[in-house]
Amino acid sequence: METEPIRFRPIYMERVWGGRSLETVYGRELPSAEAPFGESWEMVDRPEAQSIVDGGEFDGKSLHDLWVEHRETIFGGREGERFPLLMKILDAREKLSVQVHPPAAIAPQLGGEPKTEMWYVAAAEPGALLYIGLRDGVSKQGFVESIGQGTTAEQLHPVAGRAGESIFIPSGRLHAIGAGYLIFEIQQNSDTTYRVFDWNRVGLDGKPRDLHVDESIACIDFDDHEPAMDAPDGELLAECPEFRVERWTLERGRNAAAEGGFAIIAVTEGRVRCGSSQFRAGDFFLIPASQSSAELVPLEGPATILRTTC
Repeated sequence: METEPIRFRPIYMERVWGGRSLETVYGRELPSAEAPFGESWEMVDRPEAQSIVDGGEFDGKSLHDLWVEHRETIFGGREGERFPLLMKILDAREKLSVQVHPPAAIAPQLGGEPKTEMWYVAAAEPGALLYIGLRDGVSKQGFVESIGQGTTAEQLHPVAGRAGESIFIPSGRLHAIGAGYLIFEIQQNSDTTYRVFDWNRVGLDGKPRDLHVDESIACIDFDDHEPAMDAPDGELLAECPEFRVERWTLERGRNAAAEGGFAIIAVTEGRVRCGSSQFRAGDFFLIPASQSSAELVPLEGPATILRTTC
């Protein structure tokens, strides 16, 4: 008997820039009635955070348990010490810090982990902006000087990313999510982020958050000027050595299994059935490698999903 899709319990993270959209948009029950929650970690296998299976034959096991004990059946024998991806939903009611992730060639020197990611915009308020890369003409010297002068924001390239659009964020790309976004983030299994500017605000503890100026300057790609939102190649949104992300619009049943490996499904619109389970917008689940005929069936009209493989 083939293994059913696997669902995990979200891990909610309070953030100074977060809100309550996970509750109001996706009907989630958040851990606190008033706190701002900026991130929901949907699938994670890290020493400091573990996704736990919610229901089914593996109920209560961690993602790392599955990775160690059922590597072939669920993940198709993938190599590595830990599950290679980290899946999130971000609720930005205020701007996130201006930050950068270290490239693989630099990360070991800084004591961090390389991190490449992509964003899919699930919802955007009118006038919301993403900050991606540098404005044309901004040099490394000019950017460094702007930090001391308090004009860092003027060096950033604003992009009006809209619902249904996506953008790839390679390591080294300066970036920040502006206020008014609900974003699905797919990334390498890494939690190394260097903040270079935080809009002159304080954290939840009332103190300014730490900045990592020297590390950021060492990582930023200063040739990355004014990138645009990505143009899909058919269903393909992003592809790199770490992951491949497709957006499917389902009007009838379709097999979403990955040949010889696993697939992660994120429902962005509508409702779907897979096996004996139903999923709605905001839900993530894993299709095991052993599930060779995992059909996604839209319910109550068309549905849209992101399918991630690696």
